[in-house]
Amino acid sequence: MQIILGVIFHFIGGFASGSFYMPYKKVKGWHWESYWIIGGLFSWLIVPPLAAYLTVPDFAEIIKNTPWDVIKYTIMFGILWGVGGLTYGLGVRYLGMSLGNSVVLGFCSAFGALVPSIYYNFYPAEGKTTFHDLTTTSWGRIVLAGVIVCLIGIYICGRAGIMKENELPEAEKKKSVSEFNLVKGLIVAIISGILSACFNFGIEAGKPMAEAAVRAGFNPLYQNNVIYVTLLWGGLTTNFIWCMILNARNKTFGDYTNRQTPLLKNYLFAALAGTTWFLQFFFYGMGESKLGNGASSWILHMAFIILVANMWGILLKEWKGVSKKTKTTITLGIITIILSVLIVGYGNALK
Repeated sequence: MQIILGVIFHFIGGFASGSFYMPYKKVKGWHWESYWIIGGLFSWLIVPPLAAYLTVPDFAEIIKNTPWDVIKYTIMFGILWGVGGLTYGLGVRYLGMSLGNSVVLGFCSAFGALVPSIYYNFYPAEGKTTFHDLTTTSWGRIVLAGVIVCLIGIYICGRAGIMKENELPEAEKKKSVSEFNLVKGLIVAIISGILSACFNFGIEAGKPMAEAAVRAGFNPLYQNNVIYVTLLWGGLTTNFIWCMILNARNKTFGDYTNRQTPLLKNYLFAALAGTTWFLQFFFYGMGESKLGNGASSWILHMAFIILVANMWGILLKEWKGVSKKTKTTITLGIITIILSVLIVGYGNALK
């Protein structure tokens, strides 16, 4: 029953992550950097401490009593993840929901399984998997095989994107994804996928805070909410600096007060997007607490996000007008990526 609950929680989290960008599409008259940072303030600054207060009321005291090294590494990986989250938005902007999410999350799932193990290879810790473990054990080699399958799936999705670009007239491409740009999109999506995996390691680095919450008598179901408060400071820092630079460069500070746009609706939709984004990790923490396996939880989370994001891609008709061969290619790529995360999850389960 605990495993079933864990899977359900991960599905809810995956649905939130795969859907959070939708409210941004309702924002009118604002530039990307403006609505992204407004949503981000809710994602990284407002909602996380509110969620922590409601579930772990002593979260501030726990953070205060946490050794600086734990805080430092949690924030550091939050900053690296912040770059990944920033470029994620650009990846979806240039590639669309289905292709953008497939590439970003494919890399994210693969490196999410590898980044922690590489770190622990240099800084061993009891009970933690090293990269040496992955290369010298049967379950580890299965995980690495899953990573290779993931890269194959990413290549297939990229191939489908090239086919789409060659087939659709410019007007049709702009209609399905208004700023479609395959080369630019693939570059930022690959960077995003690799760095977004650092969120998983940020959770690992901040585990002492979660353990302190459990020792203090709080429900283990919500233990990760303490970690998120600190981890997301890093994401906020990266995204805030970049969006302010873009506001200055593009002279778009006026977006926030432009009465020629539906200001109230823009703020509400951006806030909804940001809050929905955070809910993915609220439920991710609940799912992880039930499954008891961080790596497998990460893989399962990614699989559900890919499924939901591509459902939205189909509903938004991002692949309308392309040949049957192209549709078959993107479908095969998506299936391959999902297969890869299942292989990685299986390998971690064998551990």
